[in-house]
Amino acid sequence: MILDNRGLEPPQPMIRTLAALENLAEGEVLTIINERRPMFLYEQLEELGYKQRTEPQNDGSFKIEIFR
Repeated sequence: MILDNRGLEPPQPMIRTLAALENLAEGEVLTIINERRPMFLYEQLEELGYKQRTEPQNDGSFKIEIFR
């Protein structure tokens, strides 16, 4: 599942991401694209037991893959 959060004002990207995680099946990966590095989201993911991999993109955005 890919969620493009570009163009949204905080906290909308984090709200959309956490809502999408509620529907994430075991073994599935949620990929989000954000304009900024989601520093506050990382804390939430850790508390919920998720891992993440962040890759800066050439256009200045960030691709974050979230998984268990």
